[in-house]
Amino acid sequence: MDYFIELFFSGLTRGSIYALIALGYTMVYGIIGLINFAHGEIYMIGAFTAFIVATVLSVYGFPLVSIVIISGLAAVVWASSYGYTIEKIAYKPLRHAPRLSPLISAIGMSIFLQNYVLLAQTSDFLPFPTLFPDLEFMEPIAHIIGTTDVIILVTTIVVMVLLTLIIKFTKIGKAMRATAQDRTMATLVGINVNNVISATFIVGSGLAAIGGMLVAAHIGQINFYIGFLAGIKAFTAAVLGGIGSIPGAVLGSFVLGLTESFATGYVSSDYEDVFAFSLLVLILIFKPSGLLGRASNEKV
Repeated sequence: MDYFIELFFSGLTRGSIYALIALGYTMVYGIIGLINFAHGEIYMIGAFTAFIVATVLSVYGFPLVSIVIISGLAAVVWASSYGYTIEKIAYKPLRHAPRLSPLISAIGMSIFLQNYVLLAQTSDFLPFPTLFPDLEFMEPIAHIIGTTDVIILVTTIVVMVLLTLIIKFTKIGKAMRATAQDRTMATLVGINVNNVISATFIVGSGLAAIGGMLVAAHIGQINFYIGFLAGIKAFTAAVLGGIGSIPGAVLGSFVLGLTESFATGYVSSDYEDVFAFSLLVLILIFKPSGLLGRASNEKV
């Protein structure tokens, strides 16, 4: 039973990280119908930003709490600026182009950012500073769930609640929902669609940066390629739950995380990706719109 509970919480931790990244995919797709394949690299850039800032602050002897807060804020701001810039440079000029054009642009931007960080940093794995020390009161259950696992779960829950409140009750959130429903009508009623799209990229990039920092602190190392696989898994989670649906992205992330965790624990870690993508194939065959997605009817 202890082993089962350990795998369960491990799956929740994985799912939490996938959710933070998948939300960026699903928000962008829900509003402009674009799969932002560079989103995984935004996650990676957020992690590297936190790594650089945390390392510098550690050298200067800053308190651990200050390092965590400042590193997190720096990662969110820097990654959000990248998301905003990418939207303006790579996607906005192609907004009315055939769908294949922005897709190719997204893949190209992903490759560009990977190699940019490779040249700016290194191809080696770098040790990430320890930001979250073990808590004494968690020692009795440390063999089941660690301190970083709890921090990741709590952070994800708080972020999900705040995002839900923003989308439901704020002006920009209502504008996002209106733009996602009908971009043309949103423009006619006075909504600045360009600002809404930019805000979507900023929010999604900030969430990915938080995920990047938390994962790097949890694993203890970082390199330029971490965004690729994480981005693919988060995209799988978004499709699994229903691309364009925020609750679906969260549900799909936790289903994927638990599937990987139990497959690794009871079968073999070699089959982790096999089970994950097999689950995706089954969902696409029997429910193509995803677990919480809605089938859409398009006029041809």
